[in-house]
Amino acid sequence: MIRQVAVIGTGTMGRGIAYLAAVPGYETVIHDVESDALDAARANIESTLRNGVEKGKVDAAAADAASKRIRLASDLEPAVREADLIIEAVPEDFDLKRNLFSQADLFCGEETILTSNTSSISITQLAGAVERRDRFAGMHFFNPPHAMKLIEIVRGERTSDDTIAEIRAVAEKMGKQPVVVRDTPGFATSRLGIAIGLEAMRMLEDGVASAEDIDRSMELGYNHPMGPLRLSDLVGLDVRLGIAEYLAANLGPRFEPPEILRRMVREGKLGKKTGEGFYRW
Repeated sequence: MIRQVAVIGTGTMGRGIAYLAAVPGYETVIHDVESDALDAARANIESTLRNGVEKGKVDAAAADAASKRIRLASDLEPAVREADLIIEAVPEDFDLKRNLFSQADLFCGEETILTSNTSSISITQLAGAVERRDRFAGMHFFNPPHAMKLIEIVRGERTSDDTIAEIRAVAEKMGKQPVVVRDTPGFATSRLGIAIGLEAMRMLEDGVASAEDIDRSMELGYNHPMGPLRLSDLVGLDVRLGIAEYLAANLGPRFEPPEILRRMVREGKLGKKTGEGFYRW
């Protein structure tokens, strides 16, 4: 049974995942080597809890209890030692993730489940860093985690049925709707999302329409809640470029990033986080 969750990483996804773990009752430990990042993560989660109370989405007592369930840890060993579930949410760098899992595998219990929030990296390859490959899976959340309903559960070559069932139960307790997919490049969601996003960028590059009108076409014509270019800004153009390059290397040239994306990343126009991408923020 999952009682304690360790979240590795304090970025947007790590903070959101920690919030999702604490609210339904899991003891939650957040790990980052930078103490300032840990403090910022706690402050962000507290803000999300307050907003939830103000909007009537979270009971005040439940928010207070969730806040008290969260602990911070700047060292990896105490962060994962008693965890029943580890969720890694660090940047999309294979070596960084693999090294973290290799270390965590030495410190946590034999029955601990290890998962990655990666949006595209092979779960089977990441599982090669640990001994308990049957207890390793993908747990792909979406941005912002507290608002998006989907969790994509990725089954590696050796992931057991019991592991999938336990992760599904956690996802449902978090109030999410899980889908289970096989470990293939880009899984289901990133593969589809990147395909649409890259084509929208090519259309903008070719002068087919403005960014606003391309997005409006998908929002009004296909009932997408957000157009592909605005979504790319929200995700981060550097993140989108990294995923596209990975998919191009594994699935072929149809995922080759357009020059407009490469140029904007070179210029530091990464989307919302830098204040400018396809839109000004």
